[in-house]
Amino acid sequence: MAIEAGDFKTGLTLVIDGDPWQVLDFMHVKPGKGAAFLSTKMRNMRTGAVLEKNYNANTKFEQAMVTRRMAQYTYNADDIYYFMDMGTYETYELTADQIGDNKYYLVETMEVALVLFEEQVLTIDVPDKVTLTVVETTPAIKGAPSTQSKDATTDTGLTLRVPQFIEQGEKIIVSTADGKYSSRA
Repeated sequence: MAIEAGDFKTGLTLVIDGDPWQVLDFMHVKPGKGAAFLSTKMRNMRTGAVLEKNYNANTKFEQAMVTRRMAQYTYNADDIYYFMDMGTYETYELTADQIGDNKYYLVETMEVALVLFEEQVLTIDVPDKVTLTVVETTPAIKGAPSTQSKDATTDTGLTLRVPQFIEQGEKIIVSTADGKYSSRA
């Protein structure tokens, strides 16, 4: 299906030079002189490369038929992450490069969506929010304002800012979109 550059949406997947690309950001630009164009920022879903490029608003692209398959995260070893399709019990291996920063949100037995293009697993989609355990943080400062935050490290290795009242061993809910503290679990 052909998509015009003027119809872009964030998250849209396109085929460019045989590779699937995902639109990360875009902006319609109408200069005072000349034709309108679309300024885009896209990520190659195979290599992870990010490209910023301008396109004429009438340029046509083919939409990438990306499918998602639910699987359970089982474990990782030597930068290889293992997932199992719970329906067929087929296992999938993804490298740390394919997982990217999603590695900070993976907890054993968690369900994730495997992202496939032409039956090749490219990456994973994690839930919007995950529950992680704080393994390291400084004690609360007495008399500190409640709006003040401190550094904390989770069981997955994610370092983030948390409110002063969060203690070591507590479970917190983290947004996977930006890696920020959301609430106590």
